[in-house]
Amino acid sequence: MKISSIALFCGSASGKNPQYAQLASRFGQMCAEKGLTLYYGGGSIGLMGEAATAAMNNGGTVIGVAPDFFKKGQVLADNITEIIYVKTMSERKQLLEKRADAFVVLPGGYGTMDELFEIITNAQLGMHSKPVALFNPNGFYDLLIA
Repeated sequence: MKISSIALFCGSASGKNPQYAQLASRFGQMCAEKGLTLYYGGGSIGLMGEAATAAMNNGGTVIGVAPDFFKKGQVLADNITEIIYVKTMSERKQLLEKRADAFVVLPGGYGTMDELFEIITNAQLGMHSKPVALFNPNGFYDLLIA
């Protein structure tokens, strides 16, 4: 299977460890360098924003998928290749699953966990057979893995 796009699931906050923002930025940069389209939640803040900005700054293609109600806040990126609006968070996850060839999960909170569990549940149910990578810097996911 050739991978040409990755959906990134990660925090809309930067977290307590500044290393996570650096890792998200490096991930975005690497996607751009390898010519991988980066799909993500469309945010301009937190780890999502770091990854998207780095990908764009390095000539990458970044596509955000966001529910319409996010338009009311100041969290959406305005410097990405494209943003696709959907009605609900469920539609967002479905579109990311459909469009991406693989999934990478960086540190995050409840939303990230929701995305992770849905994508691995759908794989378990045979709805897709795409790779899912859980990036575990500093043991962030150790308790989950255990």
